[in-house]
Amino acid sequence: MALNLSRIASHEAENPTDLSLRQAFELLEPKLRPPFVLTIPTPQEYLLLNKAILHGVLCETHFAKTHIKHLHAIVTDGYGLFVSLIAKVMNELYVKLVEPVKCQLIWVTKEMIDVQAVGIHDLLVCFLRQIVGGDFSDGNLWLCFEIVRIFLTKWDCLLEMEPMILTSGLYTYLRLLADNYGWLSNPKLEALKQLEIDFCIKVLREQFSVCLKIGRDLVRLLQDLVHLPNFRAMWKDLILNQGNFKTPGFSDISQLYNTRTSSQYILLRITPEMETQLRFLLTYVKLGSQKRYQAWFAKKFLCEPNRETLIVDIVRFICCAHHPTNEIIQSDIIPRWAVVGWLLNHCTKNYVQANVKLALLYDWLFFDERVDSIMNIEPAMLLMVYSIPRYIDVTHTLLEFLFLLVDSYDVEHKDSMVKGVSSSFSVLVKKGVIRSLDVLTSCDALSPILKERLVRFLSGTELEISKRLQQAKFPSHFVNLENSSCMGTPTPSPERQGDTFAIKSADTCVMISDLQQAHFPGHLVCSGNSSCMGTPLSPEHQPKCSQGERFSTMSSDTSVMKSDDAAPWSISVMDSNDQIRSVENLIERLGEATEKSGPPDLCALEELLLLFVNFDGQGPKSSLSSPDVFSSKMTKLYELHGYKLFAPLEFGQDNLEYDDEVGSPTASITRIFIFSQHQNMLEMLLSWSRNGFPVGARLLSYASRLAYEARMVGCVGDIMVDNYSVASSDSGMRLLQSHVNGYFRFLNGRTKYHETIESSSRVEKELASKLVDNAFAAYKCFLMYSSTALFKGAEKSMLKLLFSDITSCSDWESKRLKCIFCCVYRHFSDLCIGEEGIMKLLLGRLDHSALVNMQMEIGLKNISIFGENTETIFHLIKSSLNWGCVEQHKFWGLIRSELSGSKVQVEKVILEFFYLNKLDENVSAIAVEGLLVLSNCCPPTPELVAAIMVLPNNVFQDFAPAVLTKWVVSNASMLFDSLAKFSEKVDSKNGNLVLHDSAEIIINRSAISWLLNYFNSYGSGTDISSNFSISMLCKKAM
Repeated sequence: MALNLSRIASHEAENPTDLSLRQAFELLEPKLRPPFVLTIPTPQEYLLLNKAILHGVLCETHFAKTHIKHLHAIVTDGYGLFVSLIAKVMNELYVKLVEPVKCQLIWVTKEMIDVQAVGIHDLLVCFLRQIVGGDFSDGNLWLCFEIVRIFLTKWDCLLEMEPMILTSGLYTYLRLLADNYGWLSNPKLEALKQLEIDFCIKVLREQFSVCLKIGRDLVRLLQDLVHLPNFRAMWKDLILNQGNFKTPGFSDISQLYNTRTSSQYILLRITPEMETQLRFLLTYVKLGSQKRYQAWFAKKFLCEPNRETLIVDIVRFICCAHHPTNEIIQSDIIPRWAVVGWLLNHCTKNYVQANVKLALLYDWLFFDERVDSIMNIEPAMLLMVYSIPRYIDVTHTLLEFLFLLVDSYDVEHKDSMVKGVSSSFSVLVKKGVIRSLDVLTSCDALSPILKERLVRFLSGTELEISKRLQQAKFPSHFVNLENSSCMGTPTPSPERQGDTFAIKSADTCVMISDLQQAHFPGHLVCSGNSSCMGTPLSPEHQPKCSQGERFSTMSSDTSVMKSDDAAPWSISVMDSNDQIRSVENLIERLGEATEKSGPPDLCALEELLLLFVNFDGQGPKSSLSSPDVFSSKMTKLYELHGYKLFAPLEFGQDNLEYDDEVGSPTASITRIFIFSQHQNMLEMLLSWSRNGFPVGARLLSYASRLAYEARMVGCVGDIMVDNYSVASSDSGMRLLQSHVNGYFRFLNGRTKYHETIESSSRVEKELASKLVDNAFAAYKCFLMYSSTALFKGAEKSMLKLLFSDITSCSDWESKRLKCIFCCVYRHFSDLCIGEEGIMKLLLGRLDHSALVNMQMEIGLKNISIFGENTETIFHLIKSSLNWGCVEQHKFWGLIRSELSGSKVQVEKVILEFFYLNKLDENVSAIAVEGLLVLSNCCPPTPELVAAIMVLPNNVFQDFAPAVLTKWVVSNASMLFDSLAKFSEKVDSKNGNLVLHDSAEIIINRSAISWLLNYFNSYGSGTDISSNFSISMLCKKAM
């Protein structure tokens, strides 16, 4: 008699799967012994034979290899049926399986991987889902150990066959590592932890392009492990050195934020049994009758030690993987928000509760109606609303936590998060999830501070612009970090449960704990347990100076430290009267200094500007506290001595005798603004701008030149460049040297020009890159502030200002004009890509040599000037028909450089163009030439070949055969494969065929003539011609 696979209690019925496998084995047992009868079985016989062999493999360990050989002999479906039976055993029986059977499941799975069986991905997912989080029993640790060993030992096979399974394994083990490292008393965990770390790091380092498919939850999981050395280095690369991942197209963590995590990943941390019970509770149990079900669920899955962390995964499952139908939503079935509220109440540890809130609100931060589901954010909204007034503390806590995330989760991308949360509220009201937000804003029981914050938050565009300005003013890489929690997520450790928002580990820092702090006056300071995400400068970038040498300023709302030991950036307090007197004295001193020349003038100016930045505006009023008055005073002061602030660069920047961007008052003002980006400096610059000074153009010119010189001196890769190797008379590097020295003076509060900052004698790649990025961030800050003040936030106002500044720069510049355009497209891609005005300016101002260099930049993927939106590209092409011949030729040189190596659907662009109404051959000749060369540069994919084959016959009849002739020389095999697929689609009238608003397929006559001539020349009986019906295509040609 055959053995049972599982243990069955006396009161339990036998599982149907177990029963069917055992019965098949008993029926066919004689046929499972050699010699085997190798006849072709019927489908029913094949099913029984697979079941019998599986039962034999699992129960007869001594015959397992024999059974597998038998399976190899009879398999006809790539092992798909056999693998599906294993998966069914895993899902339905694993918990009750006897130990030897579990071992055999691991063994047979390895065998299936070796033969590259169909369905291995789903099978390994079944194993991953049986690993229970927070369970440190021997059986669970054994399964965890065996599966991670499979991933490591079978790496090459899995990578070749099912690379996406690596992401499932990564998601699972990143989550398990967070639990495992919170449990330190079990020595059996040490070997397992190391294997898990090795696997996760291997996947992230070697297959990061696949990891991107996980989406935003990958960041959520990584943040819990940033305190581990291996993951700390990984986190640093994710923020600072994206190139280390060797993944083309990945340049910023926001790409992960904007990718919604599939529910397939969320399900990985919920066992099948748990999923069944949760779906039953949320589908059939009525509100009011749920208590006994909840008590049973908690006793079954949550009551064992350390199982509480499962609540985080359950909440993610409820939000992202269980979306009830409208019928259930409108019924009296217990809603999801009520279950989430119960789970939150079930948390006993503060750090678990904080992570549960993050799981609940995570999708709010990055919500985009186009890609995200409103069902992901609905539970949190309804929980806040329906907790009023009885459970007002829940509403209060969730709102407070949401605002905390917006402010602190990722300072660098705060504008995106403000947009995401604003969009969440808007869509929830628009879709009728709640009637209005008055239920929150008018609630008397809610904290007045929270209500005021909510009202301000919901006020619309002005608030969003304000938030974006705040982000632009405080670039993350200039923010102090001291024990900041990873990504700003409140994740307190078990050792500090008394504080809900305590940090998980003293070593848990957004970046690297040993990176020293760099304080910038006027910048947001995150200390203690504050949450920031930033990119601090490395120690070698920070000159050593004593506490007494450090000059530091504070914004009006920054608390003053009582002791020097409290913080390295604490300063003495200066009251408003002292500030005003100091400013007045410095202005008088500046007036006297302007009669002289050289460093003393700039020294007094910089000292004055730093005091103005530090001015808090409180206390007795003074005209000098107004940026308008202050700027006017400085303007008149300098004009009296023959110097004009922010004058157009009429003499160019290559004048060796005088360089207004290096040793001038304008340069000093620009530099102080870039380093501080303080509100006072912004308002002062805006005052000059209102009075007709080209402030924006000067800022853009300065930032672009800084980028140009950083590249010229080789600040790329790991190249180090000695500052002193660049003589001060060398105009090619003067601004970079001046800017770096100014940076270190600003950092240390030194304003004496004769002092040499030793640490600035070498410019390292990372520092130079940060300084350049910060310069453009400052310019963007000025653009946003100006658009708000001058245009009241009108649509495209930033673009108008940018275009005006580029035009001014192009009038001044010649040598570095290409660099200006490259920098604009790199740092302002959201404004510039596909913009016709900037495109025409580029084509009109750049010569052929500069355009060729720009094509190289495009080819290297350093910039994109067209993007991937085919409608935008087609609009530019259509507009170009009215341009001059020279401009059109330049335009097509650029478009070929980008589209030939991009993901743009070139076939759509070609079809849109050729189906233009009244296509004039004379007007469109250059564009057709460009499309011809572009088509020749692209591989003959099925989609592109189909587009060529259905081009209209009325104009440019030789276009299609010309392209086909080129392809048959360069890639004949791919061409005829694509033609074969096209023929099949035409024959079957497949709706997926690429057409242009035509219900009937009309084949291009010239293309058919070319095909007939080709086959007549090379023989119609060739393998190529036999792949498709040429006669059928001829019938479609009209």
